[in-house]
Amino acid sequence: MITDNDLQQIMPRLPQAKRQLYLPFLNKVMEIYEIDTPLRAAAFLAQIAHESVELRYMEEIWGPTPQQRRYEPPSDLARKLGNTQPGDGFRYRGRGPIQITGRSNYTTYGDLLGVDLVINPDLAATPQYAFSTAALFWKRNGLNELADVQDFITITKRINGGLNGLADRQKYYAIAKNVLGADEPGSFDFTTAAIGSSFGSATAIAPSVLPSAALPRGQELIEQDSAPITAASQNKTKPVAKKKSARPAKKPAGKLVSVKKAAKKATKKAGSKSPKKAAKKVVKKAVKKAAKKPAKKAAKAAVKSKAAKSTKKAAKKSGKATKRTPAKKSRR
Repeated sequence: MITDNDLQQIMPRLPQAKRQLYLPFLNKVMEIYEIDTPLRAAAFLAQIAHESVELRYMEEIWGPTPQQRRYEPPSDLARKLGNTQPGDGFRYRGRGPIQITGRSNYTTYGDLLGVDLVINPDLAATPQYAFSTAALFWKRNGLNELADVQDFITITKRINGGLNGLADRQKYYAIAKNVLGADEPGSFDFTTAAIGSSFGSATAIAPSVLPSAALPRGQELIEQDSAPITAASQNKTKPVAKKKSARPAKKPAGKLVSVKKAAKKATKKAGSKSPKKAAKKVVKKAVKKAAKKPAKKAAKAAVKSKAAKSTKKAAKKSGKATKRTPAKKSRR
């Protein structure tokens, strides 16, 4: 059987609380579906470690993304998944370590496990049924036999439909084989792995009645779909920092500064009046002042001209008086 220490070494990012929760169910399904040798267990754990990101995703991340919108009828993908009703895409989204997806798969796996996953789709993400669907998929697709001959490439193709994430899967495979001692022949002892009789009726299913059909969904696509969602949400939550200008701000021209000062002065004088009114008052004063200056100059000029005239007149009169008065003869 798989121990807590084994699982920790193979999936180091899985928290201890989840390891303790998952281990009894994991060991039980491995016993039921004959994933009972180090080679079989190493291949199985490597694949589910990659597909579920070390058992941290038991349910598909939902956007919906453009790919996930295709789950909804009418579409070719919806037809393949057996999604016939509006909302089936979200309702029967990927769940479990090997993401079962679509109404058809929920119907098939529910029937095989003796539970109605169509009415209760959320059960497919619980440890009891999540590990059951993964191990059942493994068994019905002949992956135990491929694990015996270490045909890891074909196992990957049957799960993924291609070789996406092969390097990551192989990394987990090498670790799991080393941890479980896959080079040594022998089987696991599952005698202490029992978790009760209410685990589902899958034990009564003979291998001959298990239909072979590849699952259309895996963690590869989930990771691709969730990347833009995560980026978008981060952009929403993170405030954009404003760049500080390297150059100091230029001071406005002198004219503008004086206008500003005048406006401030006007505002202060105006008190409760608005700056608009204050500005009007300043303009009015300036006009008055400008009008007074030429008037003053004109008055000064008039006074000067009058004074000059009277001086001229006086000078004329004094000249006439001099002519009339004869000069006195001096006596010797």
